[in-house]
Order: sequence, then structure tokens, then C-alpha cells
Amino acid sequence: MRVEQRVATVAALGSAQTLAWASSYYLPAMLATPMAKDLGVSAPTIFAAFSLALVVSALLGPYAGRAIDRWGGRPVLIGTNVVFALGLASLGLARGPYGLFAAWIVLGIGMGSGLYEAGFAALVRLYGRDSRNVITGITLIAGFASTVGWPLSSVLESQVGWRGACFVWALLHLVIGIPLNALLPRAEGPALQADPAAASTAPERRAPAHERRAAFILAFVFAATWFVSTAMAAHLPQLLQSSGATLATAVAVGALIGPAQVGGRLLEFGVLRRVHPLLSARLAALMHPAGAALLTVLGAPAAALFAVLHGAGNGILTIAKGTLPLAIFGPQAYGHRQGLLMVPARIAQALAPWLFGIFLERWGAGSLWLSGALGLLAFIALLALPKPVEAAADDGERASAVGGSAPMNP
Repeated sequence: MRVEQRVATVAALGSAQTLAWASSYYLPAMLATPMAKDLGVSAPTIFAAFSLALVVSALLGPYAGRAIDRWGGRPVLIGTNVVFALGLASLGLARGPYGLFAAWIVLGIGMGSGLYEAGFAALVRLYGRDSRNVITGITLIAGFASTVGWPLSSVLESQVGWRGACFVWALLHLVIGIPLNALLPRAEGPALQADPAAASTAPERRAPAHERRAAFILAFVFAATWFVSTAMAAHLPQLLQSSGATLATAVAVGALIGPAQVGGRLLEFGVLRRVHPLLSARLAALMHPAGAALLTVLGAPAAALFAVLHGAGNGILTIAKGTLPLAIFGPQAYGHRQGLLMVPARIAQALAPWLFGIFLERWGAGSLWLSGALGLLAFIALLALPKPVEAAADDGERASAVGGSAPMNP
């Protein structure tokens, strides 16, 4: 496929992902308080409904991935725009707790089939092993989802209320999201499913325990890092204040996370793309523990450095969630496998704000020991994965065993 077509695909999918993230994952931060007041529930109830949506998305992910493996990302992602619109419209029409939870269940269906994992699977279905740069590209664009989503939701809430904001986001999915996802190339050629007959005769298929071990390791790494990422997103200002920073400093330092994430992704796109994604993931996994150690020892003066290290590491790990499974297992049945790998991560993500909030209330800045330990455990787990050369060799053998790499449009 020509370079211009790939650039257009990245621009379209990255913009569609920005809309999807801004109108779902980043929605409660701005609308939870007015939503709770109007519906007569507490703010934690709003976030409980959001957590339910994350659990729904975890359970749906493998099925959405399998659908993308079979039909490509274009029809599935277009469908999720409709689901997002229905969920947001239902949320705007909710009159009580039952309507609230029902709307978030619908939004959870959209999140399970329309966020990064689905976008990564769509790109792998198109480009096979040559997907690392395009995966990085969409994360660079969608990395600004909170930058776009939070101010827009706030402005809409002030102008037309939280219900009107939901209706506007729903309309944007129909008039912008669908056309953007419709620009994706159609997936051509047979679906990337492993051939059981060929697999049974391939030498590496005689050791399925090796693949299961790698899958368990990746699932743990993704769960640990997503727990830390979501916990920091929910509690960073309070954590920094517990470390001695003022509220104004905590807010200013928190603003560094977004640019640091984009900086990490640019580092991955520029320098780290020359190394195996396993090596860049190991480096990224160490960044939060390093920042946590500095913040624990030095206190508030190290707050900005902590934010930069955490943000950069998180930005690179977001890409690794798409590129590591591809590098280790190959493109065959990528979407389904990716959905399975992310089930523990989605559940950890749903639990993180509540659990880390308990630890923060009891331990204060000492809760950094928990997040830092999880980051170190993720790094140690990554050390147990195959060496880059071995992983690449296994990938090549597996590709030949199932009939080559992913089909690519001319």
C-alpha cells in the first residue's frame, strides 16, 4: 500500500479514536458531578456505572477482536459509532440509576469494540507484521483525546447542560465518526486464522505451553501497567499533595502527563522503532518505578520529574500493548488474542480508582510503594519473555506455517 494511503488511514483512524476516547473514557471526569446531581445519585455511583462499562468492554473484547480478524476493522468500527451514539443518547435520556447503568452498559459495548484494541486489530488485519509505525501513529493522534474531550465536554455542559453534551457527542459519532471509519481500506484476502492442519505439523506447535506462558506474562504486564495508569489518572493530584506538593503545584504537574505521553510516543516512533518492541517495553516499564522512587525520596521537588517519567512510560506502553502481541505471536488471529490478553487489564482498570483510593487514604504517599512494585513486577515479567531474536524467529516460522503474513491492499 502506498505511503499516502497509510498516512490517510492513520489520520482517519486516529481522529476516530480521539472521538471514541473523548466521548466515553474521558466523559465522566467532566460530567459526573452535574450528572449525579440531576439524577439524584452520588458521584461514586456515576463512576460505578463507568466501571461496569469497563467490565463489559473486557468481556466483549475477544469477540470484537474475532470479528475484526474475520471481516476487517472497517465494518466493526463503523458499527461501534452507532453503538456509541445509542449509548450516549440513552445516557442523555436517563432519569434515574437504572437508566444510568443501562446506558453505560451500551457504552461498554462500544468501548469493548471501538477503542485502541479494536483499532490495533484493524491495522494488523490490513498491514500484518508491518503495523508498528501505524499503531504508533494512531496513538500519537488519539493521545490528545483528553486535551480535546475535557474542554469540549465542559463547554457543552455549561452551554446546553450535561444531557445536551451527551446528545452532541452522540451526533458527532454519526456525522464525523462513521465517515472517518468508512475511510479505512477494506480488508482483502482471507482472514488471518491459524490453519489447524498446518499448525499440527509445524515444529513450534508441539510446545503450546510456551505460547500460553507468554500469553499469561503479557496479560499480567498489561493488567499491572493499566492498573497503575488508571490509578494515577484518578488520584495523581491527591498523591502529589500527600508527597508535600501544594494543590496549585499538583495541578500544574498533572498537566505534564499528557505532553509526556506524546513525547514517549514520539520517542517510540523516532528512536525506539529501531529496536525490538520488547526492549522498548522493558524500558517503559521501569519509568514509573524510577519516578516513584525519586518522588518517595525527594518529595515535592521531584514531582515534575515523576510526572514526566510516568507519562512517557505510559505513552510507550500504550503502543506496546499493540506491538508486543504482534511481535511475539504474529498477525494470525491477532484481534481475538488481543481481546483475550486485555480482559485482565480492563478489569484491573475498572478496579484501580477504588482500590488505589483506599491505599492512598490509608498510606498517603506510601501508596507509591504499591504502584512502583507493580511497575517493577511488570519489568521482571517482561524479562521472562523470549529474547528478541528468538521471538522474531518464532514469528517467521509461524507465519510460514499458516500461509504467510497479513494480506495487504495494493
